[in-house]
This record gives sequence, structure tokens and C-alpha cells, in this order.
Amino acid sequence: MKPLIKAGYLAFGLLSLSSVNAAADELYFASWGGAYQDAIRQAWLTPFSKETGVEVVEDTDPQVSKLKAMQDTKTVAWDVVTENSARLARGIKLGVFEKITPQMVDQQHIIPAARNDYGVPSEIFSTLIGFSLTSYPDGKPQPKNFADFWDIKKFPGKRTLQDEPATVIEAALIADGVKPEDVYKTLDTPEGVDRAMNQIKKIKPYVAKWWKNGAEPVQALASGEVVMALGWNGRFQSGIDSGVKIAMSWDNSIAQVGYFALVKGANNREGALKLLNYIASPEHQAEFSKYIAYGPTTEAAMQYIDPARLERLPSTPQRLQNTLFMNADWWDRNGQAIIERYNQVRAQ
Repeated sequence: MKPLIKAGYLAFGLLSLSSVNAAADELYFASWGGAYQDAIRQAWLTPFSKETGVEVVEDTDPQVSKLKAMQDTKTVAWDVVTENSARLARGIKLGVFEKITPQMVDQQHIIPAARNDYGVPSEIFSTLIGFSLTSYPDGKPQPKNFADFWDIKKFPGKRTLQDEPATVIEAALIADGVKPEDVYKTLDTPEGVDRAMNQIKKIKPYVAKWWKNGAEPVQALASGEVVMALGWNGRFQSGIDSGVKIAMSWDNSIAQVGYFALVKGANNREGALKLLNYIASPEHQAEFSKYIAYGPTTEAAMQYIDPARLERLPSTPQRLQNTLFMNADWWDRNGQAIIERYNQVRAQ
């Protein structure tokens, strides 16, 4: 009898399309590896497979550009992928995701601000600063906010930033004194975009690593390659829980919604829809929060989460009051131009 969750990950360069289409009871799923994908497997994929008999085959790095290439060559290899708000918006523009109707997945219990016609909201996570306790020990001055991240004199040392601009340019403006509620109003002007890019230019000489994968900021902090990182709260919390000498601050944060998306042209559409409905239930969203410190996208899940665990999540009422929600509509309208500007600045 085959295991329901196949060991290891796919290497699609070694697989023919016929092997991808081999069995109707196989579901091909791609996410972003590390603690995040480990949590998805433990909370959702393994129990889903046991309950439904659908075998889940995992892969990583579901870049929108890869999805577009698969569809252009009619070699779609994934059924369900996970994306953040910005990548989902790019994928919608490129037409790589199937629209999800209420008849396919009921999202009435999902927080209205998190709903999207092309993705099932799976979790709320926050971008904030993490830092090395070796460099900034307790009892000494420690960085607290985005302004401290940009303050090299006060907090010297190398940094790491994501190689994509979403949340980075928002943090850059907040560090430069823009109120969180005014960030997107500022970015709607050419002067505001220039201001954000100037902030990236300012910090660039001190960026030792432009990270691609959410596990990398914790790894860079643990190795001493950097002393401060802009990254995701759940990854930092997993590092802390594993004994890595790091801490994080909630004084400034930018919340995002994670999504499970149905790939247009999926080979196992029926199995994909079963998984999307599975992860949307309040009980199952609460289960996910046990394995990584990301919050549910439905208030109905809160009753199933231990109060002590709730204090580590980004979706507590107090933290939501102090956070900026990433504006997916703004990124949908402006994302490509901003990515090009950001990459130009990084390459200079």
C-alpha cells in the first residue's frame, strides 16, 4: 500500500507529463517549504489524505512564472498551490488561477477583508522585524520597529530583506515616518514610490542577503550572517521554539493573507476542490495554528485555539489594531511596475 503523503518532493524535470496524470486519486500540491510546508502537511495534508484517500504529492516553489510556463506549454503539473496576496494578484492578471465560486467553496465564514474570488484564505501572517539576541541581548537596546531596522548607526550590522518588494516598500515608508494608514495613499503618487525606493537605496549597502524562501531569514540570523531581518512571524516563532537565539517585535507589522489557489487546467480538479473545502473549515484552520504561529482567517476558529497559543498569533484583536494590512488591490494595479523598479534598485 502506497503512503498517502509521498516522501520527498517532486522534481518535475525528471517526470513526464504522463506520470503527473497517472492517477485520479493523486493530488499535486506545491508550497514554499520549510516550517510553513511542514505545518501544512501536519495540520492538513496528512489528515486530508487519511480522510479522503486522495494521495498528496508535494513540491515547492510555485512561482507564478512557472505556472504560466506550464500552461503555455500545456504541461500543468500542479493542482493546488499556495500564494501570498501579491503573488495571487500577479497570477490573476496572468490567468493562471481558476475562479472559485461560492458553489465550489463556501467562504461566508471567512473574514470579509481576506476573501478573494481566486483563492481560499488559509492563514494570516505578518511581516515584522526579527533580530539576533547575540547581537542585541536582553537588557541592552533592542530594535523595536521598522525605523530601527533602517537605523544603521543605532543598530549596526548586516540585514536581510526579501527579493520581492511586497511589504518591503511599505515597511520602508513607515520607517521614513509615513503613518501606516497613509502608506498606500503615499504610494499612489510618483513621489511616494520614489521615496520608498530611496529608502531601499539607503539600506542596500547593509543587506547581506536578499531572501527568496521564508526559512532563510531565520537561517541567516542563526548563522550570524545578519543581525536583523524583515521576515514572517511564524518563521521567527518556529526558530525561537527550536532554540535559535532570536527575538521579534510586534511594534510595527504588515499583515498578509495566505491563499490556496486552484491552478487553471489542474489534472485533479475534483481532489483540489476537496482540499480547498477541507482547509476552509474553522476546526481545520485552528489545527494549522498549532504547528506554526499564523492566525486563522475565520473568527469561528478562535474557539478551538488554546488561549496561550493565541498570544503568539498575528490575528489577535490587539495586534490587528496595530498592523497594516497589505493592500492586494494596490499590488494588483501596480505590482509589475514596482517589481521592475525594485529589481533595478537592487541591481545598481
